[in-house]
Amino acid sequence: MSSLYLADRQLVSDAAALIHRFGTYAADEAARRADRSRTVGNVIHFCRWRQVERLVRVLATDQRLGTLH
Repeated sequence: MSSLYLADRQLVSDAAALIHRFGTYAADEAARRADRSRTVGNVIHFCRWRQVERLVRVLATDQRLGTLH
């Protein structure tokens, strides 16, 4: 993953809440919520939960994101 876009601060809060509640399965839960949103036709929430999923995965890894100065 070369970059991560955060639309607003609430994404960080949502990611933190999922990590607190689901632990190592937080990204999976975000993916389930995104799939559910897509199923009911809510494109905005689908995109939002996908962003949360990506953020959780980035926070769970030790790899660097972007450049190192």
